Amino acid sequence: MPQGIVKNETIAAPPQTKKCDIFSPDPCMLRPDHISIIRKEKTYVGPTDEAVVNATTDCEQFVSQGYGAIQGSESEREFPLAYSLVVHQDAALVERMLRAVYMPHNIYCIHYDLKSSDKFISAMKGLARCIPNVFIASKLERVQYASISRLKADLNCLSDLLDSEVKWKYVINLCGQDFPLRTNAELVSDLKELKGRNMVESKWPGGKKSRWTYQHLLKDSNSVYYEVPVSTSEMKSPPPHNIEMFVGSAYFTFSREFVVFVNQSSLARNFLAWSEDTYSPDEHFWATLVRVPGVPGEVPRSDPEISELKSKTHLVKWSYLEGDLYPPCTGTSIRSVCIYGAAELRWLLNYGHWFANKVDPKVDPILVECLEEILSEKQLRPKLQ
Repeated sequence: MPQGIVKNETIAAPPQTKKCDIFSPDPCMLRPDHISIIRKEKTYVGPTDEAVVNATTDCEQFVSQGYGAIQGSESEREFPLAYSLVVHQDAALVERMLRAVYMPHNIYCIHYDLKSSDKFISAMKGLARCIPNVFIASKLERVQYASISRLKADLNCLSDLLDSEVKWKYVINLCGQDFPLRTNAELVSDLKELKGRNMVESKWPGGKKSRWTYQHLLKDSNSVYYEVPVSTSEMKSPPPHNIEMFVGSAYFTFSREFVVFVNQSSLARNFLAWSEDTYSPDEHFWATLVRVPGVPGEVPRSDPEISELKSKTHLVKWSYLEGDLYPPCTGTSIRSVCIYGAAELRWLLNYGHWFANKVDPKVDPILVECLEEILSEKQLRPKLQ
């Protein structure tokens, strides 16, 4: 198991479980019946936010446990990447994800939610203090579900990343329940093939036009989201600059040139201001901007739709599409999104996407363990050879 924060957990292992090996007929040697045994008999107590706070009190010791051990090839160092991490809970899982994507020549911006607990915030500050090329966003948002604040969190990080000394080539945004499916070297290889194009979902709006036809205002809610945007009867003006609307995902992989455009363009600023009172603007802002004629890495409006399965950035499994587009979720589904189980490991690794969304050790600790070990082995294999 890759090093990092000590994992305080007890797991009933299946018979004859062997080391994870993507090249074996059965990675991690886990069959569905074994998964059922693990879930039924395991007792999982993951590290608390306080454990991360305590671990980062001694930066030298903390960094020695998994950071900087892999330096990357010359090709990787010549193609640095940037990350925007928008997170709000479970510091230990955030740390595991950060360790899995970390390279000392890359750059990482952490945006924590202003609603997060004091311990979580302290843990994020500890990670930024200890790990080179990791920093906290200079401007933080109180992130509300489906509101402009979620989009602004990424925009804040993107602005800071442009100001960093690292001249990164592409930027990827992640949330706290993402996990990489590719090594940094594999990701760099794929990104070079894009030749400056962007990777983001972008589809015709269909039934989602109501999200921007009427003004939406944040209202108090009894839900876990505190406040949610609620539609009013007030119609909105059309998008500025005759922008043609598209919809997609909050997840993206953008070239540096595209991010410079977003940061400096009056068109992008006006479109952002217009999107303030729309529903879930992060799911149409990016999908629309990449279709604007002349933007860096433009996706022509006449091009076919880019579905979530064509966009390699994140592999998300929606419960209402299971059986049609992909096999059933073997973990559990929350708000129609699958939290993956270990039985989906081979599917995740073989589909060709770069990151899995979502993972949670409390749902299935084996999956994250396997992904950590497989990625670590793949990183070490060239040196061993």
